[in-house]
Amino acid sequence: MKGNGKSTAAGALILMAGGLIGVGMALLYAPQTGKKTRRQLMRYADRTKNEAGTMLREITEGINESVEDLTEWTSDLMGKGSEATEDWKKYLVEAIERSEKNLDKQKQKLLKIIR
Repeated sequence: MKGNGKSTAAGALILMAGGLIGVGMALLYAPQTGKKTRRQLMRYADRTKNEAGTMLREITEGINESVEDLTEWTSDLMGKGSEATEDWKKYLVEAIERSEKNLDKQKQKLLKIIR
């Protein structure tokens, strides 16, 4: 299950609340015995409870998948950052060494001119 977990949960709650209100109103105005009405309400409550449990499991799985994806992405990024840092360190050391060699060459030329 992909997507925004908050909006999915909110949608599920609104759907269940609307369903409960609709069924409750229909049962209250239906011409049947109280025993039959209570039995229908219990069945509907059980069905709603099962559906809510399923939705909760799906939302939890979605959140867990998102956390796993984020963890993997962060690990990859950290690994790449570490590799990039090592590459930059090597590049910087090489650049400094080249600069030192060039500076030394320029120093030698300057000393020849001064003498």
